[in-house]
Amino acid sequence: MKVQSALAIYLLFWTLTLFAVLPFGVRTAEEDGSEAVPGQANSAPTNPMIGRKLLWTTAISGVLFGLFMANYVYGWIGVDDVPFWRTRGPYAPGN
Repeated sequence: MKVQSALAIYLLFWTLTLFAVLPFGVRTAEEDGSEAVPGQANSAPTNPMIGRKLLWTTAISGVLFGLFMANYVYGWIGVDDVPFWRTRGPYAPGN
């Protein structure tokens, strides 16, 4: 696999993981007991902890990408291991 392809796949893992990590630990002004800023949405977090979430995202996506690359190198799960792929996928007979 080329370096550019691996980087693109890692960025996909990173972005997907970021969206999965963002909601954790979020507290609104109402839940926190603090006063909301005028014009602020009711759902806006008081302390989004972006730095911690970026670190968690990098760590989790690194592990997921490592598993992906190990599968790519060692071939633990292939196209033939997916049950429906041979009957309905792009490699199905008649396609």
